[in-house]
Amino acid sequence: MEFKPLEFSIIIPTYNRPDRLRQCLQSLTQLDYPRTCFEVIVVDDGSPQPLTPVIKQFESTLSLQLMRQRNAGPASARNTGATAAQGAYLVFTDDDCQPQPNWLMALAAAIAKVPGALIGGHTLNALPHNPYSTASQLLIDYLYDYYNQAQGEATFFASNNFAVPRDQYQTLGGFDTSFPLAAGEDREFCDRWRHHGFPMCYAPEVETHHAHTLTLASFWRQHFNYGRGAFYFHHIRSQRQADAMGVEPLSFYTRLLTYPLSRELSWRAGLIAGLLFLSQVANVAGFFWERRHQQASPPAATAASS
Repeated sequence: MEFKPLEFSIIIPTYNRPDRLRQCLQSLTQLDYPRTCFEVIVVDDGSPQPLTPVIKQFESTLSLQLMRQRNAGPASARNTGATAAQGAYLVFTDDDCQPQPNWLMALAAAIAKVPGALIGGHTLNALPHNPYSTASQLLIDYLYDYYNQAQGEATFFASNNFAVPRDQYQTLGGFDTSFPLAAGEDREFCDRWRHHGFPMCYAPEVETHHAHTLTLASFWRQHFNYGRGAFYFHHIRSQRQADAMGVEPLSFYTRLLTYPLSRELSWRAGLIAGLLFLSQVANVAGFFWERRHQQASPPAATAASS
């Protein structure tokens, strides 16, 4: 394989999780890709404690840059990182992810097959004994099956493991910063990407492990926020397409609840199915909470929403 100078800029938004960030950066030191061909940009989204001590541990092994901004959410942090990026491709992951050693090698091979595409990889749950983390990752797996394979072409990738050509990213204006939470902004970006006629490609061999520890309370909060993000997404999409706001059909939810039975989860299938049901209750609650909240002041679409 031919290696191009500074082909990838890995952008990691982070907020107040220095231990997770340290593990993420440690995994990047194990990448089997030439160090001169990628850079790492960490964007501190207003953490109360400085991250410089963590960054200094890896300055000798990675081409690493730390940027800081006031707390504005992950969408804004990714855009901030992109302004400093020099690579031909922007590669996004999160501070609680640990990419596999062949991550960039597999990504480069996928790009060679479909130049100019938004490439989405496969994310694995790093906490299989945590039922809440397992259910949350299984939901993402279901969304990938539903939106990418069932419809014949890729339409959605989570922002903890995808890469996009820097020029097209700038053309689209990056992530929509009207999304204040880590919820829905990646879905909106993918939808806007396709709206402009750019290709998307699923590359499951581009793997990363996701270690997001969840409890019942944080599981509910996560999916409640996903519901809030879903409202933003559907609102912005309806404006872009000049159409009524729509949601997924009933079959989407019935298939979701039976999905764990097809994933060899043995005795845990019932538990995970129950948690998936709970996630959708939280999602619906968040959706309607946000809709009521925005009735007096509708969410403003940014320039990136066009």
